[in-house]
Amino acid sequence: MHNVQQGVSSNDRENRKNKSRHQEELGDFSTTLRVLPISGLAIGIGVLCSFVALALLRLIGLFTNLFYYGHWGGALVSPAGNHLGWYAVLVPVGGGLIVGLMARYGSERIRGHGIPEAIEAILINGSRVEPKVAFLKPLSSAISIGSGGPFGAEGPIIMTGGAFGSMIAQLFHLTSAERKTLLVAGAAGGMSATFASPVAAVLLAVELLLFEWKPRSLIPVALASVVAAVVRRYILGFGPLFPVPAHPLHIGPVSLLGCALVGLLAGVLSALLTVSVYAAEDAFLKLPMHWMWWPLIGGLAIGLGGMIFPQALGVGYDTIGALLQGSVTTKVVLGVLLVKWFIWAVSLGSGTSGGVLAPLLMMGGALGGLEAMFLPNEGAGFWPLISMGAILGGTMRSPFTSIVFAFELTHDANIFLPLLVGSVIAHAFTVLTLKRSILTEKVARRGYHLSREYAVDPLEILFARDVMRTKVAVLPASSSLREYQALANHRQSQRLLPVVDAGGVLVGVVTRGDLRKRMEQEGEAALRRQLCELVRPETVEAFPDEPLRSVVYRMAEKRVTRVPVVEPDTRKFLGLVALDDLLKARARHLEEERRREQVLTLRFFLPGGGVQEQEEAPDHTETPHHTETPDRKETAAAP
Repeated sequence: MHNVQQGVSSNDRENRKNKSRHQEELGDFSTTLRVLPISGLAIGIGVLCSFVALALLRLIGLFTNLFYYGHWGGALVSPAGNHLGWYAVLVPVGGGLIVGLMARYGSERIRGHGIPEAIEAILINGSRVEPKVAFLKPLSSAISIGSGGPFGAEGPIIMTGGAFGSMIAQLFHLTSAERKTLLVAGAAGGMSATFASPVAAVLLAVELLLFEWKPRSLIPVALASVVAAVVRRYILGFGPLFPVPAHPLHIGPVSLLGCALVGLLAGVLSALLTVSVYAAEDAFLKLPMHWMWWPLIGGLAIGLGGMIFPQALGVGYDTIGALLQGSVTTKVVLGVLLVKWFIWAVSLGSGTSGGVLAPLLMMGGALGGLEAMFLPNEGAGFWPLISMGAILGGTMRSPFTSIVFAFELTHDANIFLPLLVGSVIAHAFTVLTLKRSILTEKVARRGYHLSREYAVDPLEILFARDVMRTKVAVLPASSSLREYQALANHRQSQRLLPVVDAGGVLVGVVTRGDLRKRMEQEGEAALRRQLCELVRPETVEAFPDEPLRSVVYRMAEKRVTRVPVVEPDTRKFLGLVALDDLLKARARHLEEERRREQVLTLRFFLPGGGVQEQEEAPDHTETPHHTETPDRKETAAAP
């Protein structure tokens, strides 16, 4: 008996702890003081990533100078001005060969454009990135871009910054969720330092990498992005990266319709770009050779494209700037749309290392240059800028990131409304026409599914009182097992039996299996025992005003499938919650998604129609969410 009382006392302490924790969980957020040390690490990662971004940009400049001009220098230059003639075709071929060898004998993780690899590390590998990736990824990307690859630096810096963040996180005793936060902090810090876009970097982290909107992750990521942007000012200078002429604050209805058209065309181009990249990848998969040689073939396509249109080589920042200034010819616009698109899709499909943001900006700007020929004149570079944002919103499925990113690259605050129209329409088009984006398609092809929708969990808005069973069998604590001997072998759906005292207070729980096992082990002696002696020493409980999410987490933590519901203060037994009761929350969510009803009719607005409509309203709106169906009720056992 002493052991039972000791177990109950321990159980009371655990329940009081659960109650206190439950009261804290009812707040708006679940963030704890743990966010402070994680934020401190994130700040350090932000400083580190700013220098990583500087190193990557200098490496790109170094290899470009070495490959195309034969001299040592870290300044970013365009490969378009080289004088190698037809020998220039061999430069990207050599770069592709080096990248293929590095991927084969170094790490396969350096292949691709960075963001899908970061997503995969978060979802699959517990946010653990191999340390060698932190060094091989920027080196391979610099070689790929420096040898003429039509890529940007943002994808590699996101993966590299994330790798450094993950590597630092692995030095400490952290959870997988905390490692994810620091990995994403590194990714956001790298992007912020590269483009002087701290807000867009945080939005990109939320829309593409964090898969949540919680202060515990948002605060460290934002701090890392801010610190990286501040440090960048001292080592790389201020933005904007692409200054533009002033654009009007107010544009007329015709121009707004033009923004909608730009968004629609950008959506079409986004879908075609995504399809072309993976069509190229599928074509490479059919080749009878090892994937190590694919970047070499991609490099050959780059070299031949560069001979036709040299401006398609490299990151193309100068061409993007010219498009935004409105100082390019139709030949350049067509060259970007045709040649840049072709060599980018082929080389990216070959599995080489490089990013997608800068090429998307370039091709979006070229599309906008064509549209400027027939749309109203709203200033130089207006339509290329709107098209750039729309292309990002449609291709990456991140409309808010694209809007803020375009603003931070140009510091043109007057284009928010036009960008919103274009980006959202492009986003809508690709969401309706393509199952996955250019970033998540690669993850899906590796056998994993990723949902990027944010919604309130149905288990968060329903409470235990809403789904608990109230008609259940209970056992009196003072009775002996002999009185309920038949109950142990009775085949009934309720397997967990609450044991209560005379006042209805829960003493503990026992299962039918527990009773049967006792009788088999102790025989006649077990039948003389009181039920209060047979209860389990630790009982997992829930409270009626507790969200189902908390109940589910506790059930998963304690590995139980049923829990009794008690009053927090008196511990009076109220009911049971089982796993299948949790389906009520999902059923309610499905009903809200699928059930269509007309709440008001036109008669409501006619004289005398309001009263009639109010009388009829219960027939339309009453929903039996909390009605107990007869097949779910269980007969209570009489004491």
